[in-house]
Amino acid sequence: MRLTTTLAAAAALAVTGFAAHAGNPEPAVMEAPVVVVEEPPAGSSINSTYVIVGVLAALLIAAAVNESD
Repeated sequence: MRLTTTLAAAAALAVTGFAAHAGNPEPAVMEAPVVVVEEPPAGSSINSTYVIVGVLAALLIAAAVNESD
């Protein structure tokens, strides 16, 4: 009878130990969040200064043409 009690106690401890690690015996690993890097939209290939100078030149040419009429 003493052997049966010892085996029953050992079996109970074994079952309890397996139940404690039933899911995953390793600790949970938290993965780093995924960071999406968005590139800024590509700018214009023409400098804005050239556009302003072009508009001013067009206005001066238009004024010169209107003045001579």
